[in-house]
Amino acid sequence: MPRGLIGVEVTDPAEQQPVLVVPAPLTLADVPLLCERLRVLYGGGAREVVCDLAALTRADLVAVEAVARLRLTARRAGGNVRMRNAGAGLVALLELAGLGLD
Repeated sequence: MPRGLIGVEVTDPAEQQPVLVVPAPLTLADVPLLCERLRVLYGGGAREVVCDLAALTRADLVAVEAVARLRLTARRAGGNVRMRNAGAGLVALLELAGLGLD
């Protein structure tokens, strides 16, 4: 995915919530860009944003860092963030790091 498309937002018609798509491959340099996209969504009036993690087929510490920073960004903005479509490996790694998705 070209760098200019990181964090493309779409609206989930079933839920009427903005969806922040986390692209792959993901690097540490991408994490601040994703957090900025999330801040923009909250600044535009969103109260809850869904982060779609489906593209992250490789569970690694960059993915863990991204989830942790997105959650922190949401909390600081006074919003809520839900993660969806995380693979089993990423879920297990998040649990190990104390960042479970529930």
